[in-house]
Amino acid sequence: MKKNLNKYFSIILLLFGLSMVTNHVHAADFPEKGDFITGAKAWAENCNRCHNLRDPKELSDDQWITAMFHMRLRGGLTGQETRDILTFLQQSN
Repeated sequence: MKKNLNKYFSIILLLFGLSMVTNHVHAADFPEKGDFITGAKAWAENCNRCHNLRDPKELSDDQWITAMFHMRLRGGLTGQETRDILTFLQQSN
């Protein structure tokens, strides 16, 4: 009897723990936020090299995350530059 109770108690704790983790993690929480003003300057200085400046509303916030991580590699941006530009684009959206 005690063995069964421990088994069920362990399962309940596991399920409760998993539900706590999944309830608090969202894509919007990542990456951490950068600086809006620095991001605006970096966007104008870096992105204009290869692209015409586009309206931040052309992509959704999630799409900008994907685009910025791709452009970090292609454009040789630092992690901080990427976060700053992403913050600018998302807050302008």
